[in-house]
Amino acid sequence: MTYDLLIHGGTIVTVDKDQRVIANGLVGVKDGRLACVRPHLASAPLPDAAETIDARGGLILPGLVNTHTHLPMTLFRGLADDLPLMTWLNEHIFPAEGAHINPETVKLGAQLACAEMLLSGTTCVCDGYFHEDDIAAAVAETGMRAVLAQGVIDFPAPGVPDPAQNVATARDFTARWRDRHPLITPSIFCHSPYTCSAATLEKAKQTARDAGVLFQIHAAETEFEKNQTLKEHGATPIGYLHRLGLLDEATLLVHAVWLTEQDIDLIAAAKSPVSHNPQSNMKLGAGIAPVPALLQAGITVSLGTDGCASNNNLDLFEEMDMAAKLHKIATEDPTVLDAETTLGLATRNGARALGLHQTTGSLAEGKAADLIIVSTRPAHMRPLYHPASHLVYTANGADVSDVVVAGKVVVRNRELLTLDLESLLQRATAMGKTIA
Repeated sequence: MTYDLLIHGGTIVTVDKDQRVIANGLVGVKDGRLACVRPHLASAPLPDAAETIDARGGLILPGLVNTHTHLPMTLFRGLADDLPLMTWLNEHIFPAEGAHINPETVKLGAQLACAEMLLSGTTCVCDGYFHEDDIAAAVAETGMRAVLAQGVIDFPAPGVPDPAQNVATARDFTARWRDRHPLITPSIFCHSPYTCSAATLEKAKQTARDAGVLFQIHAAETEFEKNQTLKEHGATPIGYLHRLGLLDEATLLVHAVWLTEQDIDLIAAAKSPVSHNPQSNMKLGAGIAPVPALLQAGITVSLGTDGCASNNNLDLFEEMDMAAKLHKIATEDPTVLDAETTLGLATRNGARALGLHQTTGSLAEGKAADLIIVSTRPAHMRPLYHPASHLVYTANGADVSDVVVAGKVVVRNRELLTLDLESLLQRATAMGKTIA
């Protein structure tokens, strides 16, 4: 066989169910899929390939999966920092969105986000925002895999001035993007239980069920939300969503910080996945999600960065490092969220949370060729004893040298191949001057 792409000269960290690590590995790609993932004898000749990448001793692993962000909010990076969530949201972010979010700006912000993520090793992202048709068109140009959701909220929103049309707009988006692009999967995103009525939540979830797409929602993010939901509905946010019939395998619960033991039981019984966003939760003072308890209950926990307005970057390597250390100090147990588990949150679990585990999230023959190479040449990467440990506690996004999505090389030797990065940065800088 002549491969379309051959990667050699590195250590393969498969993140598969057996956690295989293959020294001096060989990855062969054919028709966008992994045709071989195996060891290679140094003395043996390399198979024929149209294109070859020498990993130069680096780590070859699945592309990272960011299960929660708001792509255009790169344009609000650093705009309103060090504020409580509700102040940040109501007095700064919502007004900024009303004034500056339009088809042109969401395209620019989305491509800036994708550039940042691809260059830092994220190959798949889950987004929820407004003007999602324009976001999807912009993301398609970047070569990134994405689950993209039209936002639903019971207030006038960018692109949806009449809230009565919020679910219909989301429904139409999913219909337009179903099977439209091989790397884009449509979804529906309700902002939260406190910005969407029960009728809206039920209607949006049923629409997602009818379309067979993922339903996303911020849930149990803050103590304020928990107390408000208890007061208004006599239930915790998770209990309220359960009562409405919203919890199932295709409902992604974002944040899930303020949970009771009963909440965890409800999530586990429904098999709803969770997107853990530790840095955003920390920055907004929202609290610490009970991730060890969620994992112990058998819940699929993944990692998200949230939007750049509350993080302030999209580097999942930083998110892994922070997640592992945060839960060690929170539990006073250094064995909690070990490196292999944490790496799984950002890869295998991320794909499972999005319903893409048959496609991506680990390096196994037959899956899509979504992979990255992390250089081990920088001084901070030597010596190297345990690859997973280095990937979680030592590496950062700048160590990513090459990125492949669906068999296509989109980053080569730290150069982004799908976008004109310099022009993108110049336009983003100019846009920022009109916002601040």
